[in-house]
Amino acid sequence: MFKTRITELFGIEYPVVGGCMQWITGPEFTAVVSNAGALGIMSSAMFPTQEEFHAALRKLKGLTSQPFAVNLNLFPALRPIDNDLYVDVILEEGGVGIVETSGARPPAELLARLKDGGIKLMHKCTSVHHAAVAEEMGYDAVTVFGSEGGGHIGDAGLTFLSMVPRAADVLRIPVIAAGGIADGRGLAAALALGAHGALIGTRLLLSEECPIHDGVKRALLDACETDTVTVLGTVHNNLRVWKNLAAEKTVELEASGAPFEEIIKVVAGALTRSMFETGDPDGGIITCSQDIGIISEIKTVAEIVTDMVQEAEAVAGQLAAGDVTER
Repeated sequence: MFKTRITELFGIEYPVVGGCMQWITGPEFTAVVSNAGALGIMSSAMFPTQEEFHAALRKLKGLTSQPFAVNLNLFPALRPIDNDLYVDVILEEGGVGIVETSGARPPAELLARLKDGGIKLMHKCTSVHHAAVAEEMGYDAVTVFGSEGGGHIGDAGLTFLSMVPRAADVLRIPVIAAGGIADGRGLAAALALGAHGALIGTRLLLSEECPIHDGVKRALLDACETDTVTVLGTVHNNLRVWKNLAAEKTVELEASGAPFEEIIKVVAGALTRSMFETGDPDGGIITCSQDIGIISEIKTVAEIVTDMVQEAEAVAGQLAAGDVTER
């Protein structure tokens, strides 16, 4: 099995991180990912009150004895997020060893509180420059997120193939690769480029335990690598999503110069949450990576993670032996 700086830093079995996904990575699904030997990351932003976040952390700690992380969302939001309140809960509740931040640069005071609490920090970055800034701020690891990925992909349009080797060259802290990784070939490629682990998100959507409607899962199974599109570029918040009717409507609205008040009626998070519950595949937008085209079946999370690691080991073995005749 692969042992890397990420498995050592976080105390996890495999160099695999489960991506934070709003309305999906609550305590139950986060625990499933961590129990599979990867690092589960729970979304804090899906809990609007401190009381609900307290309860979610307690539930998560009761479902797994393995390491897990909590994500603090620093992206612009319709509902203002005071991350200091989430930090209060994290420190009061205890048992959280890792915090991931994503979005804008966090206040130094917020990071200092977490560091003083003995918590390891990682930040999601869409450029090597931002990763270097994170290292200077005291982060313990960074995720380098390529534009192939589903979700917030930044404005530069950089792929993980171009960013990971440079990040590995210039950073002293461990690097996690993200964007378009769904199987062992992607994990092996990430490690070969100099990463110490890989983050997966879209692949976990198509797991048995993922808490979204089976109708949405079936529709995603039929998608291919061309079935994603980027939206919200007009508000400098590029988001790669599955190309359904809601996404195509968003593209049309942006192209026509529609005000954000009209666009939000299509992309609101409440619509996505409803889609997950009802199974209407066009009810809202859903973040989705270009790797959707290589996902052909629904498996358990444990199968996804172990199969990924075993395939990566097989690929690495073939390359070391100079035998790629089977590929």
